[in-house]
Amino acid sequence: MILVTDVGNTNMTLGVYQGEELKATFRLTTKTPRTSDEYGIILSQLLHNNGIDPKGLEGSIVASVVPDVMHALIGALVRYTGTRPLNVGPGIKTGLRIVTEDPRAIGADRIVDAVAAYEKYGGPVLVLDFGTATTYDLINGAGEFTAGITAPGIRICSEALWTQAAKLPNIEIRKPKSILAQETISSMQAGLVYGQIGQTEYIIRKVKEESGLKHLKVVATGGLGRLIADETKSIDVYDSSLTLDGLRIIYDKNARKNR
Repeated sequence: MILVTDVGNTNMTLGVYQGEELKATFRLTTKTPRTSDEYGIILSQLLHNNGIDPKGLEGSIVASVVPDVMHALIGALVRYTGTRPLNVGPGIKTGLRIVTEDPRAIGADRIVDAVAAYEKYGGPVLVLDFGTATTYDLINGAGEFTAGITAPGIRICSEALWTQAAKLPNIEIRKPKSILAQETISSMQAGLVYGQIGQTEYIIRKVKEESGLKHLKVVATGGLGRLIADETKSIDVYDSSLTLDGLRIIYDKNARKNR
């Protein structure tokens, strides 16, 4: 079994794979400061609760967009699982060629999603990740990462309304019964959700138009991806485990390389 960890700006998502089967998943809040021992104790307890011996893991891999947590997290993985994790970054084998102007500027999470989408669904494919930011990444039929679009995530937009407008409350993000809202909370929900749907459909349409890839496969993931995917025909597949699958795939590629 291997442990895969995706460190995002808001949450840290972990999964345990036995072969290609995802046996368990759990999440931690990224922004909470923790020592390596605190990470280790939490991880050990979560693994034990799922019937998994931390010392029985054969390996681990981490993709992170939050450098500040890496020292403590890597220390915890080494000390409490006995594995020295692979870190998704320069030098790691992904099977993906990045042909943008600055390949090193592409976040590890985006690379992982792109690898998983291309391996699972083929190319060309457009990968949408509805996380802290909403990202759109284009991978062509040859497995080349050719372009990416970054937009504010739906939670960022919600927090901006709440923090910057004195009379607007912090709200639950969900689709209201109607876009014709008649009070404050549903009016904010309508703007956030339907605004995200409209943005998504327009960007997908423009990507297809400018790339000439009319039959582009569109795959979505991320915490709020299901909410948007269920409301538009522009998204072909919603895959909740895309990022974790990508980490497993990259781990397997590098494990084979090192044998």
